[in-house]
Parts: sequence; structure tokens; C-alpha cells
Amino acid sequence: MAESEIFADAPGLYDACAALLELARGRGLTLGTAESCTGGLVCGSLTAVPGSSDVVRGGVVSYAIDVKRAVLGVDGAIFEDPALGAVSAECAEQMARGARLALGCDVAVSVTGIAGPGGEEPGKPVGTVWFGLSSAAGTRSVLRTFAGDRAAVRLQAVAQAVELLREGSVEVGSAG
Repeated sequence: MAESEIFADAPGLYDACAALLELARGRGLTLGTAESCTGGLVCGSLTAVPGSSDVVRGGVVSYAIDVKRAVLGVDGAIFEDPALGAVSAECAEQMARGARLALGCDVAVSVTGIAGPGGEEPGKPVGTVWFGLSSAAGTRSVLRTFAGDRAAVRLQAVAQAVELLREGSVEVGSAG
């Protein structure tokens, strides 16, 4: 697949990735991802930009709960609590913190949600996506609900994750 095909349905995403990498590079920051419903698309979008290897440390595709626990250190109690689960603020925040630790990066974003077409849960319709952002400035979560089919939800989630990494890079650079 040519690089242009990766971004064919997302005008501006390549430029956003390139700008993020330049910002992080200028601040001496490294980036990482922990992805569930996006299956590595965030990291793939970043690494599609030539020269990204000096900024992007890597990504963890934690599609399975066991991987979220074993690799990212997400507390198993989150998955046992019906009010929380894999699609929750708590899970997203722990995924982001775990990615920072596992990858040794300065800023990490996580994505966990329901891209569809199935998987809907009470109070969590298709399109529900939680994001975590972790850096030296702290860890926080953001909830978004996206419209569209599976591909559209995942693409919107990638764009949101890139924006959060940009925000995190600005926060860390301002705090330091």
C-alpha cells in the first residue's frame, strides 16, 4: 500500500502527523501508543512520515484483555467491574501510563473503544472511544463518540489520538 493510500480518506492527517513529529522533535520528546480498537493505526500513521524513527518509540496493540493486563499493567479489577471494563476512562488511563513505561517514551496516547459494527454495550454505543494521555505533566482521559461505520470510527479515533499527542507534547514542553 502506498503512503498516499493510508491517508486517502483523511485529508490533513498526514500533515497533522508530520507537524506533531516536528513539534516533538523540537522539544526533544519521544512518543508511544497503546491501541485497542484502532489496531495500530495511530502508530502506523505516525511512522508513515519519513524520519519518524527519532521520535516514535513504538506502539502496543493490546486488542486482547490479557495483553492490556500483561504488557500494559492494566488492573484486572477494571475488567471485572461491569461499570468499567475495557471501554472506560480507567482502562484508557492505565493503558497510556503502561505504554509510557513499557516503551520508555515521554508522551503516550491510548485508544480503547467500540468501532462496530457489533460490540455495543449498555451505555456504550458503537462509536464510543476512550483515549488516555500520559506524560510527565500527568495522565488524563477523554471520551469521544464518533459516527459512521467501523472504518470511519477508527479513522476519527486516529485523528483524535494524534491531536492528543500534540496536546501532550505542548504540555510537557511547557512544564519543562
